[in-house]
Amino acid sequence: MNIRRSEPISVTRNERSRPKAHHLDELPCLGNSETFPSFGPSLGSPSPPDTPRSPHCISRIGEYVLLEVLEGDHVFRAAHVHSGEEFTCKVFDVIRYRESLAAYFCLSAHKNLNQIVDIVLGDTLAYVFFERSRGDMHSFMRTCKRLQEDEAARLFYQIASAVAHCHDGGLVLRDLKLRKFVFTNQDRSLIKLDGLEDARVLEGDDDSLSDKHGCPAYVSPEILDASGSYSGKAADVWSLGVMLYTILVGRYPFHDPEPGSLFAKIRRGRFSLPETLTPRAKCLIRSILRLEPAERLTSREILDHPWFSSSVPAPAPGCGAAEEEPSSSDQLVPHVDMEEEKFFG
Repeated sequence: MNIRRSEPISVTRNERSRPKAHHLDELPCLGNSETFPSFGPSLGSPSPPDTPRSPHCISRIGEYVLLEVLEGDHVFRAAHVHSGEEFTCKVFDVIRYRESLAAYFCLSAHKNLNQIVDIVLGDTLAYVFFERSRGDMHSFMRTCKRLQEDEAARLFYQIASAVAHCHDGGLVLRDLKLRKFVFTNQDRSLIKLDGLEDARVLEGDDDSLSDKHGCPAYVSPEILDASGSYSGKAADVWSLGVMLYTILVGRYPFHDPEPGSLFAKIRRGRFSLPETLTPRAKCLIRSILRLEPAERLTSREILDHPWFSSSVPAPAPGCGAAEEEPSSSDQLVPHVDMEEEKFFG
């Protein structure tokens, strides 16, 4: 990972490029990439399209060009000027970027974590480049509804591996959800955790947290009820259970349009499992979505569960959990849902 200094240069077609000081609220003016010429290995100076209302739409940052906004006002699609390789660029305040990226700096590399490729520092902003993603798990599940168990096992193993690596490295992720896991290849067989900005770096072995942070559909019951502290890692594991259930069943285990009713369902911890699931899959879900945090599998123990191995016999008894029949109000993974909202700070 390289860290270098460079100032943004706005690129125009009919006049010489010149430095321009960008602020965070100015960056979304980047033009639509569909009209931008494709990059190739022999690319010379980039030439953006004519845009009458925004003559300085595309910015060159060091050896990269920011092409279009992907999220809010701080995430962009970018390309390397010489190779044409595409990246995702996240923009941070240069004074606070090390604090925002602390989780990345304290972890060793892992194949299921989206690593920082490069950092370019300007006077006021830090431009952090990551490997390009090819869609996220939430959008994928909106299309597929649910996955067969063999495909689900391959993807969920990678998800749990990323979380276990973070837990082993002293991180609590706090805001785990399907949208944070992105595909890195076109056939969507490889997946990485993207975005550690919400993670908490632990001091020592104590994973106790007191803040209430996360998305309603994934929040654990102890976070809802905690007047003091709770285990951050166990709360992450609960979120893993919600993800696994959603991947296999095609809907959240707990859903209600009213937050109060949703939280009441989460506190009860009652959910239904279709008869079409194998005993091993049911056992793993029940072993994760347990009301008592101490009774849940750890993220590392999840990886050893027999569901991931077809040669292991059906699990032994003792995986039971409260279940209830599905109702007509159960919702498939929606286009706009509570995964987008945060009721906790």
